[in-house]
Amino acid sequence: MKPILACLLAAVMSLGAMAASAEELSEADVKRLALEAILENPEIVMQAVEILRQRDQQAKAEAVKTVLEQQRDLLERDPNAPVIGNPDGDVTVVEFFDYNCPYCKRAAPVIHGAIEQDPDLRVVYREWPILGEDSVFAARAALAARKQGKYEEFHWALMDLKGRANEASVMRVARELGMDEAQLRADMQAPEVETHIQISMSLAEQLGFSGTPSFVIGDALAPGLIPEDELKRLIGVAREAK
Repeated sequence: MKPILACLLAAVMSLGAMAASAEELSEADVKRLALEAILENPEIVMQAVEILRQRDQQAKAEAVKTVLEQQRDLLERDPNAPVIGNPDGDVTVVEFFDYNCPYCKRAAPVIHGAIEQDPDLRVVYREWPILGEDSVFAARAALAARKQGKYEEFHWALMDLKGRANEASVMRVARELGMDEAQLRADMQAPEVETHIQISMSLAEQLGFSGTPSFVIGDALAPGLIPEDELKRLIGVAREAK
């Protein structure tokens, strides 16, 4: 039985319009009864839509719970993911971001402030370049900066960058930070750089994220720009859960 027909039938039955069970009816019977019920009670359509919406939300919540259970170590403890803050902190915030995302730039000072205010917070960065080749270049450069011990400085500098992060602006930032540009370009081709980006893509898809920034904080998903008070609340919930 198709979902919408089943939901319409459930709505019909909830109104007491029929005593027979769904299993005793053919699909043709269901269609006929559903049409009759809709004509007599148009609100049944909204009830059916609500039933589908609730089922969809429940299915998504269960799927996310399963992903978090299966991928917790990869999300929070991937040795190939940059960590800022207290590496031994009791609460981990995982951020999926793109250097050319304006909302990520607005979220950056919120995250930076949380790190400064909470000595037990660790932030794991998942470079998720989804806004074009310029973003891919910036993500590769940032990940490569780890070889020169400059990831954190490079990250904040790119977040503060005015205009688009592209090859010219990214390399200008690298030079301003005193980095070896030739080494940086070579390190951008390292296998671990590509691996990090691919894992970010996979995790984001599994979690159902559709844009940046997106956060995982304990058992909570927070897609989109997150206000400071909401970030603190979710960190508190995660801390209490531990």
